[in-house]
Amino acid sequence: MLMAHPAVLRELIEQYETLKMLKAENGGEEVRRRMDDLAYTLCVSTGTRDVDAALIAARHRLPGARPEDDSVLSA
Repeated sequence: MLMAHPAVLRELIEQYETLKMLKAENGGEEVRRRMDDLAYTLCVSTGTRDVDAALIAARHRLPGARPEDDSVLSA
C-alpha cells in the first residue's frame, strides 16, 4: 500500500476537522461534497473504510505520534 506523506495527512485531517467543527455537513451541496471527498481521500490514504478509523490511522502516522497516545480518542 502506498503511504501518504505526513504533511498531506496533516492537511487532510485539518481540513476535515475544520469543516466538521463548522457543521459543514449541514451546509450546502458543495461543502458536503468537499467533506465526502476528504473522507474518501483519508480512507484511501490510510487503507481504511471508515472516516473515524481513517482519522485515527492518519494521526498515528504523524511525526510524534505514540502508540499509547489516546488523544485520538477524545471528542
